[in-house]
Amino acid sequence: MSTDAGPAVIILPALNAAVKAGLAGRCRLMELEAADIRNLPTGVVEAVRAVVCVGSFDRADMDRLPNLELIASFGVGYDGIDIRHATARGIVVTNTPDVVTEEVADAAIGLLINCVRGFTKAETWLRAGHWEQEKSYPLSTLTLRGRSVGIFGLGRIGKAIARRVEAFGLPVAYHNRRAVDDVSYRYCPSLIELARSVDTLIAVVPGGASTDGVIGAEVFKALGDRGVFINVGRGTTVDEEALIAALGGGTIAAAGLDVFAREPVVSPALLALANVTVLPHIAAATVDTRAAVSQLVVDNVMQWFEERCALSPVV
Repeated sequence: MSTDAGPAVIILPALNAAVKAGLAGRCRLMELEAADIRNLPTGVVEAVRAVVCVGSFDRADMDRLPNLELIASFGVGYDGIDIRHATARGIVVTNTPDVVTEEVADAAIGLLINCVRGFTKAETWLRAGHWEQEKSYPLSTLTLRGRSVGIFGLGRIGKAIARRVEAFGLPVAYHNRRAVDDVSYRYCPSLIELARSVDTLIAVVPGGASTDGVIGAEVFKALGDRGVFINVGRGTTVDEEALIAALGGGTIAAAGLDVFAREPVVSPALLALANVTVLPHIAAATVDTRAAVSQLVVDNVMQWFEERCALSPVV
């Protein structure tokens, strides 16, 4: 444990340095791997009042910390935290919404455009010297023109994506667990109905048991052979074997993925496909946005200890 004054806070080593710097001197920081919590002496365990993590913190580790008040998660996703159990224990869980919304929405549109126009392939072709040899680059077989877009998960990010899609003059439909009151987009009561009614599906849903593998073969078949699938939500929402089969067999035309089921491991069969664009989970990875996320984590922790309320609680 550091010698700094203030409440005792466990911070996982993977955390951004800006979070550590923002809390240093204001909290007694313990930089620990999750497994190390099991070996902490009783006196230290009882002193811990907050944990700062990245999207997940084990339920059993929660219960090893009897005086835990706050779990501050770095990022939007918190599917690795048992919210119901935390609530029952009186533990507040925070994440960092809003500050990543616009960047992730931009990335979703970037993936979509690249899928239908193949810009990265065209750049690779040019860099290889083919243009100088007076060769013509092949025409794009897909286009953004005339497309209809379905958004699976119309939360903050989904709405930001929808606004961008509208700017391209394309119609928007969506599927959520329930209809959203403040939008005029067409609501589809099931994911299959949404996929049948559009040719472009953008997934922005969180992970967890309720969404595990819900985007599968039936969805891709409904999307159709002009279909483009984009995922900037969670990789676990997709049946990757079904996606590989759909891309390889022409069930859908293309996919753009920023997230994967077992990241950072990506299926070699997926990488072997020419009609998929892959990114290493970087949708929100800009210097400015990462700084804003770090600051919100720090502000959540300090607001909790100074005023007993968090800025962005999950519930």
